[in-house]
Amino acid sequence: MTQTEIAVKMVLDRWNASIKNVDTLLGLLNDEKLLKEIAPGKNRGIYILGHLIAVHDDMIILLNMGEKVYPELNEPFIKLADKATDKIPALAELRAYWTNQCNIMNEQFSAMKPTDWFEKHTAVTAEDFEKEPIRNKLNIIITRTSHLQYHLGQLQLLK
Repeated sequence: MTQTEIAVKMVLDRWNASIKNVDTLLGLLNDEKLLKEIAPGKNRGIYILGHLIAVHDDMIILLNMGEKVYPELNEPFIKLADKATDKIPALAELRAYWTNQCNIMNEQFSAMKPTDWFEKHTAVTAEDFEKEPIRNKLNIIITRTSHLQYHLGQLQLLK
């Protein structure tokens, strides 16, 4: 295994383990628990789930893997705060969206070669990427894994 393959495998293994941890927790949390606030005056579990789906949807664009799967989630789960709108999908829908999106991303990730991960993502210009090659696709996975872990910690409080 080359150093590039090792680096990519390490990052993707952490990503996949984080996704699995969220899946496991979502299996333990019933809808009643996901409708509760993490703490008084804080986000509800349903909002965090929708937020994760919307952020991961943005990753599809950043990684140049196609169009968003659930663009309608951007407004209620990224642009707006929790409870700013009541126009959000039901939990059953969000759970299905989460599973579908994870499957789509897994298929896309599996099709990539290790060197593909070191290409620029779509939010950086070719000129800026030349100056900062760390602004690559693998770095998107690293930052989004941290983001996912942060919200997983919040969801743990609902148990």
